[in-house]
Amino acid sequence: MLDNAFVMVGIILLINIVYVSFFTIRMILTLKGQRYLAAFISVFEVIIYVVGLGLVLDNLNEIQNLIAYAVGYGIGVLVGMKIEEKLALGYTTVNVITTDLAGGLPNELRNKGYGVTNWLAEGREGQRLMMEILTSRKSEMNLYNTVKDLDPKAFIISHEPKAFHGGFWVKGIRR
Repeated sequence: MLDNAFVMVGIILLINIVYVSFFTIRMILTLKGQRYLAAFISVFEVIIYVVGLGLVLDNLNEIQNLIAYAVGYGIGVLVGMKIEEKLALGYTTVNVITTDLAGGLPNELRNKGYGVTNWLAEGREGQRLMMEILTSRKSEMNLYNTVKDLDPKAFIISHEPKAFHGGFWVKGIRR
């Protein structure tokens, strides 16, 4: 079966897609502090890597195998990112700046279950209402859409927090 060039290319391509997807997910889990799950995944990642690399090195004179390995690597990065996007691990902090000082946007968001801290800020063209909102990454797009529905002109920016202590979300975040 491995004598057929098309089968060999397909196997190498598939192995590398799976390997790099595992690699991408393991790296993301490591960055998110999920060390034991990341270590568990790395066992399978290395086995797949060694098998795939062995197939390429055993047939290094076949350029199509090397190309399949490289293409599989690139596709694996995309697949791994897509899987991580679907898992949406962790939390994000969303900052919202609005000119609507009396529109009740913070309370509307609180009524939807979001923890909102707000204060008045000074912008180039006058006073603004600044809000900081912590949400799970799974709920991030829903939050964006809610803010856009309530204030289409709101400025929205987000970032991933690295640590938590105290506040509205602490009990729900602890593992």
